[in-house]
Amino acid sequence: MQGAAAPRGQGRSPSKKDTLGLPWVVPLTYVLAALELTCLFMQFSILPVRRPARGARGALAVLPGGLGSVPAPGGRLQPSPARRPPALRLPPAWSLHAHAARVHCPAIVALVANLLGAIISVTCIPASTKGATVDVQAPPPGGPKASVFDLKAISRLLLLPGVLPVFLIKVVSGFPSGLFMIMFSIISMDFFQLGPSQAGYLMSFFGVLQMVVQGLVIGRLSSHFSEEALLRASVLVFMVVGLAMALMSTVLHFCFLVPGLVFSLCTLNVVTDSMLTKAVSASDTGTMLGLCASVQPLTRTLGPTLGGLLYRSFGVPIFGHVQFAVNFFLLLVLWRKPMTHKRDKAW
Repeated sequence: MQGAAAPRGQGRSPSKKDTLGLPWVVPLTYVLAALELTCLFMQFSILPVRRPARGARGALAVLPGGLGSVPAPGGRLQPSPARRPPALRLPPAWSLHAHAARVHCPAIVALVANLLGAIISVTCIPASTKGATVDVQAPPPGGPKASVFDLKAISRLLLLPGVLPVFLIKVVSGFPSGLFMIMFSIISMDFFQLGPSQAGYLMSFFGVLQMVVQGLVIGRLSSHFSEEALLRASVLVFMVVGLAMALMSTVLHFCFLVPGLVFSLCTLNVVTDSMLTKAVSASDTGTMLGLCASVQPLTRTLGPTLGGLLYRSFGVPIFGHVQFAVNFFLLLVLWRKPMTHKRDKAW
């Protein structure tokens, strides 16, 4: 008995030492993630602020470049030219100088915040947050080493039963709304005729609703309904919101649509992540979560070019039409082919 107890105690000592640092690592990780997202939305808001005089539609020509713009917020500091009283207009030279000062000041703030986050992540976040315990399965000797861009491993996971359909639904269902959100900074000023400060308040309202829905609503719904039912509900609400989005004409109409849009986005992400991680083994959970996290960068990569072309050619209603059509097709697929699989088996 003593011989059996000794290895268990030795196996737990490294993990116990690591768990002492986790209370510091986990909150710090949340802070760094919040800092990165804040700077990211600063980048989103700089384009309409620096739009040319011919309007936001002319700025769509440089939208696909993305990184060519100076990343700065400038939202609350730069008044809208259309709303500035004629008596307060300054001479062109002074106006340009003041505009450059307001833009570069937030740019410096964003730069310092990004550098600070990078330094903290390098110095304070450990390379491995999991201790070397006896429960960890070591790779077989002589076997192939795992790679970050291992296409064979990714293909193997996607071809597992029940994985590829859910992953495709995750990508396709949320892509139209992702296009709209990427173009929202342009739409808010060109279509809704909002100032930078008002557009910032609207985005804050969107973020608060996202925290409430993801933190309070989805957890309670998941205890009463199955994952497949919640997935169908998110697709159905996406379809209804898309139809209403095609008919909206004022920012008040959009405010009524935001709760439904947030519910669909949060439910889709949470439910599909849960279904996908249950469909793979415990050792493949990290790889699957990485695949799920790659959906948003994919939207950011393709969204500016495609969203700019759609908005310039058809206007705001096209985003609602696309969202309604895509999710209507997905709802028919989900209705005809249920995705109930036994994913809770032991691996």
